Amino acid sequence: MLEKFYPDCEVESVYSINFEALYKAGYRGVIFDIDNTLVPHGAPATDEAVAFFEKLKKLGMATMLLSNNKEPRVKSFADAVKSPYIYKGGKPAKNGYEKAMKRMGTTVSDTIFVGDQLFTDVWGAKRMGIRNFLVKPIHPKEEIQIVLKRRLEKVVLNSYHKEGVSKCGK
Repeated sequence: MLEKFYPDCEVESVYSINFEALYKAGYRGVIFDIDNTLVPHGAPATDEAVAFFEKLKKLGMATMLLSNNKEPRVKSFADAVKSPYIYKGGKPAKNGYEKAMKRMGTTVSDTIFVGDQLFTDVWGAKRMGIRNFLVKPIHPKEEIQIVLKRRLEKVVLNSYHKEGVSKCGK
């Protein structure tokens, strides 16, 4: 039952993912959550994030930001990293993921998703059949509704770790 929430791969940070290997494996698009995935919740784009998106573009990867946040927050980050975006994405509903792939010109088979939450980011990507990476949240300060979800996520992740089902190497 909990398996529907298991990430395909769990990593320390978005910056530790080997995007060069993913590109060589045929992936051409990356959908990213923003808050606590790329920067702390509500923080502006860092120099590291800007350089990271430049690196992905040079590699040939299309990028898309998919956030449940409002447009002012998402647009300011997107403008800084020069990436298209979808705000009020409705994760975990499929619509935002479908729209992101359509805009990037990618499909389920050549797109990955990176986010920090199981019940929105990972579950939505899994429902679409998109390979997904769960990153550890960057900063512990979060809104109360997210703090409550994190407690439930611990239960799922404990089961995931016990079963050892990570597909990181595949």
